[in-house]
Amino acid sequence: MKIMFKFLSLLLLIAFYSCTNPPYRGKDILGADEFVMDSYKIREGKFSILEMEGKCIEDLSCDLLEDSPDVIYEADVLNVMLYHPSRTDLGSTTSEISEKIGFKVEGGALFLPDIEPICVAGLSLEEAKQKIRETYNAQIKDVDVFLSYKDRLERKVELIGLVETPTIAVDGKKRLFEILALAKVPPSANFFKSYVVREDSLIPVDLYKLVKEGDMSQNIVMRGGDKIYIAEPSASTLMVLGEVGSERVIDVPDGFMSLRQAIGEAKGIAHSGDKSYIQIIRGNILHPKIYTLHWQHMMRLPSDSLLLIPGDIVYVAATPIAEWNRFVNQVLPTLIGVDLVLKGLKGVGVNVSP
Repeated sequence: MKIMFKFLSLLLLIAFYSCTNPPYRGKDILGADEFVMDSYKIREGKFSILEMEGKCIEDLSCDLLEDSPDVIYEADVLNVMLYHPSRTDLGSTTSEISEKIGFKVEGGALFLPDIEPICVAGLSLEEAKQKIRETYNAQIKDVDVFLSYKDRLERKVELIGLVETPTIAVDGKKRLFEILALAKVPPSANFFKSYVVREDSLIPVDLYKLVKEGDMSQNIVMRGGDKIYIAEPSASTLMVLGEVGSERVIDVPDGFMSLRQAIGEAKGIAHSGDKSYIQIIRGNILHPKIYTLHWQHMMRLPSDSLLLIPGDIVYVAATPIAEWNRFVNQVLPTLIGVDLVLKGLKGVGVNVSP
């Protein structure tokens, strides 16, 4: 709701200071053809939508889909089990330590009973197992070694937001889809606003395409230290206003919604509405794009060719918008109530006395 409050505060401030800006007279009003063309761009996915908003996004590198070798890292904790036909004390000691705390890799090495520290960092489990066995057999014959991970302190993915499991260990092969499943991310999550961060940079991966469409080209291999944020359904919204059954703010967790569905959720167009002027307001608040559609467009065109995105305003009025500032002044007080607007303004640091 914070995003909505900020948006409302901007609208209100524009209304208060409209005399400093020339009125918007609709010179950029577009028709159904332009709306359909933009809808095809929307169907391409999250990053096409962001590009429409003027944000430059890099392509997803193929290297992110390649497995990386699973090797032992500093601070990994290992279970080490030793077996010897006669030295039962050797096996019992390592078993007890493994069960209680495990053997932590420190300075790249393992510290085991009766032998010198063994450097294992950068080795696979099988390579480390062989090195430990050879080191023991140089002093004590017939020792067998069993090795596994107990914990991987530095090889975990952190998740925040709408998840049940906040950390998951990775091995160089676990992919994003598996991590989301293990974290028990609900299908209602807002995948459009969710994102993956690696080394303080966003990875250009489309979680909606991965989870909802099964697009495995987005199923990147996860690395230790990666962070995933899963957004709430209400993290992105659009509004339906004017001569409709119920003016409302609608969640858009997928990053897009059909115009037909949005008007349906607003309980349709009222008898007082002009069905020749269904207007969609998109983009920059001072000088937005305004598409004008007819009711017949909604009836005859496929739903996926008439798509809305977060931040859009669908407006049905008795007469079309002629001046943008006048529209803001007329619509804002009826949006969701003055009390809610005032609370939103206070939430972003703007003081307004009722």
